[in-house]
Amino acid sequence: MKTSELIDMLSVNVEVVDRGKVWRGMATAVGAGTVLAVGAVLLTLGGRADLKDAEAYFSLAIKLVFTLGVVILALIFLTRLARPGGERREPLGLVAMPFIGVAGLALLSLLSTPRAHWAVMIVGDQWLECLLSIPVIAIVPFALVVWAVRRAAPTHLARAGALAGLVAGSVSATAYALHCVDDSVPFVALWYGGTIALCTVAGAALGPRLLRW
Repeated sequence: MKTSELIDMLSVNVEVVDRGKVWRGMATAVGAGTVLAVGAVLLTLGGRADLKDAEAYFSLAIKLVFTLGVVILALIFLTRLARPGGERREPLGLVAMPFIGVAGLALLSLLSTPRAHWAVMIVGDQWLECLLSIPVIAIVPFALVVWAVRRAAPTHLARAGALAGLVAGSVSATAYALHCVDDSVPFVALWYGGTIALCTVAGAALGPRLLRW
């Protein structure tokens, strides 16, 4: 067969690439994971009982701005990174911006408060529950996101796994915020940020195994 004939054969019935397929798959996985995570929190831990108070709404809003900000940024970069070769052109350091922002607010909060109150602000009453709950709740969202990423065939598996863990951890933290009543910004920065980072590290470790294709 001549080269020209081979080219002609390969160019017959070529389908247009659906550029939105990866994004739709990711969005579906994250949406389903969020619904399941919220359901798990409300059914097993229960929702906040203090939402009749305007201050509680404000505190919850701060948590959700942080966690959902991480979800959105991580999902944007993961959608790009999931494509073969996508890691070459993505400034992934931008996903750290919400963490830097909440850490800055935490520092300002501590500096404006007497040191005698710092321990309560940082540790709170639910630190252990937070430390255990967010990674456990993140398991199902992580599995769904990994399924979506595998379909897109990433080439940097550890980095894609890390972003999948970051998405899942922040989705889980979003759901957990609907239950947690420890509202100080230092608590959110340390325990929410720390457990999300833990999920990210776990995702990086599992990525090469789970995303291999």
